[in-house]
Amino acid sequence: MKLKLDLHDIYNQGDEIERALQRVFDEAVAKKAPLIEIIPGKGSGQLKKHVLRFLERKDIRPLYHRVEKDSKNFGRLFVHFRW
Repeated sequence: MKLKLDLHDIYNQGDEIERALQRVFDEAVAKKAPLIEIIPGKGSGQLKKHVLRFLERKDIRPLYHRVEKDSKNFGRLFVHFRW
């Protein structure tokens, strides 16, 4: 089961981005999902940097195993979990 989060609709709403990321992580932990696909989009890269900063937070980093940047699509990240 893969969870997917598309951030295109809320790209300019910082607080909503944080809430959406937190929600998808909570859901992944509850369902023990092996993968989250996060789509910040290509754009200028600021949204992707925001997502990467979220992933490095001290309370989030222990939850997942690794982050994979899609080699074919710059605007997509995969967060892998090990349960």
